Amino acid sequence: MSDIHVLSPEVVDQIAAGEVVERPAHLVKELVENSIDAKATRVHVEFFDGGRIVKVIDNGKGMSPEDLPKSLERFATSKISKTDDLWKLKTFGFRGEALASIASVSKITLTSRREGDEQAHQLVSEYGKKSEIDKVGGSQGTTILMENLFENTPARLKFLKSDAAENTAIKTTLKAMALSHFDVEFRIQENGKLVNFWPACKSRKDRVEQILEIKPMYEGEAVRENVKAYAVFADPHNVAKTARNIWMFAQNRWIQDRSLQAAVNEAYRSLLMHGEYPIAAVWVEVDPDCVDVNIHPTKSQVKFQNPSLAFRAVAGALRSTLEQAPWIPKTAGAAANSGVNSHLSAEFQANDFNSNFKSTEGLPNFAKQMPAMPKENLSFEDASLSVTQFQKKDFSFPTTVNQPKIDYQTLAQAAESRQDFAGPQTSNSSEVPEARGYWSSLEVLGQANLTYIVTQNREKIVFVDQHAAHERVAFERLMSAWKGGKIDIQDFLFPLAIDMSPEKVEAILTLSKEIERLGVFIEALGPGTVGVKSAPLFIKDTILGNVLDRMAGEVVEQGGSYSLERAVGDICATMACHSVVRAGQALSVDQMKNLLREMDQFPLSSFCPHGRPVSVEYPFYKLEKDFGRIV
Repeated sequence: MSDIHVLSPEVVDQIAAGEVVERPAHLVKELVENSIDAKATRVHVEFFDGGRIVKVIDNGKGMSPEDLPKSLERFATSKISKTDDLWKLKTFGFRGEALASIASVSKITLTSRREGDEQAHQLVSEYGKKSEIDKVGGSQGTTILMENLFENTPARLKFLKSDAAENTAIKTTLKAMALSHFDVEFRIQENGKLVNFWPACKSRKDRVEQILEIKPMYEGEAVRENVKAYAVFADPHNVAKTARNIWMFAQNRWIQDRSLQAAVNEAYRSLLMHGEYPIAAVWVEVDPDCVDVNIHPTKSQVKFQNPSLAFRAVAGALRSTLEQAPWIPKTAGAAANSGVNSHLSAEFQANDFNSNFKSTEGLPNFAKQMPAMPKENLSFEDASLSVTQFQKKDFSFPTTVNQPKIDYQTLAQAAESRQDFAGPQTSNSSEVPEARGYWSSLEVLGQANLTYIVTQNREKIVFVDQHAAHERVAFERLMSAWKGGKIDIQDFLFPLAIDMSPEKVEAILTLSKEIERLGVFIEALGPGTVGVKSAPLFIKDTILGNVLDRMAGEVVEQGGSYSLERAVGDICATMACHSVVRAGQALSVDQMKNLLREMDQFPLSSFCPHGRPVSVEYPFYKLEKDFGRIV
């Protein structure tokens, strides 16, 4: 007697249900995707008891009476007909398994009506057993009522989480579906109570602001060969404690992708503190034949033909806008100077940090007293060594500067001048006023606790952390010098050999051109060895080997890497932190004004290189409210 036998259709369907419908949230996703594929512009979802009862109503094109029973058969679909169709999909569903799988583990009532039909038709299926089709009343579209989920499979029922947890997963799924379809109205009811209503919007940005309830959000896009990324995201002041508010979409499908999530985090490098995560929604579009959407039972993952392009496109889409710091109010002067710094990601200013301070002739007092970089070449054993070397060079402001004293009359005059912060008016009307950015347009009132520069404008008082502000200025100049090729490069007499796996060697060589732009030149010395021919002088050999190995690993695992830039950024941040003005040092009014002018040269001056905010604002209306002037 043969030990091999063919499984019954019921068992096959339940096996498929275990893959496609792991939990009620996956079921809801499949049903809503069917509604979207049916060209619905309104989707109404109700769910009860942690998703064991779900009802989805749409106004799509509906189904004919003949198609109702077919829709519950396995591998029955209207969306593809041959293998090639898998590589040019324009729909979200395509396998023909979802409804059949759901029907095998629940009771389904399927009601549908097409445009032009006199009435709707209804089909009831109990755990795969279909009833006769009835004529019923109903509007155009399809209504699916799913009840008693997993009632016939008690073992699977035990694996469901609490009702609250399952309800949360369903709402998260519906939020993602609404984000990806801004032109569709969504109405969500939980246990009979309306919890969300999202009318159709005109754009993705409007939808993101509507659902995530953050305004304003910012946009950015980038193209890397055949990969296009579009992002809507919050500024670095609006952050989350987890990565759950990073929403990723590929071909407008909601997906989970660690590599693309890492690309979003990379874009916010030096703008967030440890434990902070961005809030963003990102869409990646690529030619249909360059992405495989059929690699996961729940279609929650995709595979790109070239993951590195997707990584770089996502990082570029966010970074291109972030580096313009659109959250900083634009003044007339800032608009005039915007062409200089608005595209730092593409062309960095080649201002050598050393040369800026070699000569102080004609510079303001503040610049004259800023620290100069040492002339000798530095070799860093580690970050602490570089700090020690910089501290020995006495990179501090003179401690003999008298603390500015502000008397009552000075404060009174400052209060009277709140209506005009453009500076003293000139008698010659033909002179063009000096262009001023946001920071330099602030009126300096003084220094608080020898640490914070106290400024104001018409609407608020702004406290500026002098150490964090100066640290960002120094950091940006160091990074600009490095990216502008102004850092000394050393050629090795013999290539520095770095051993790594053949897979990593192949991965790192694909980035050789990008790495060369950063001053590191590599070549293959063997199947498991990479040779470094030259590198920036201030990067120690041991650091370089670890960085390149980590970079290769990130390329293999995530499809993209900024490890080298990140490592250099960490070194530059340490150098900047220990070579600038510190808290507790007195500054003159001129020095404070000059620091604010320096900040205007770099759009990301609102954050120090470690992600700490540079300024804190207190609106005057809050002061007036605290003093009882307004209620």
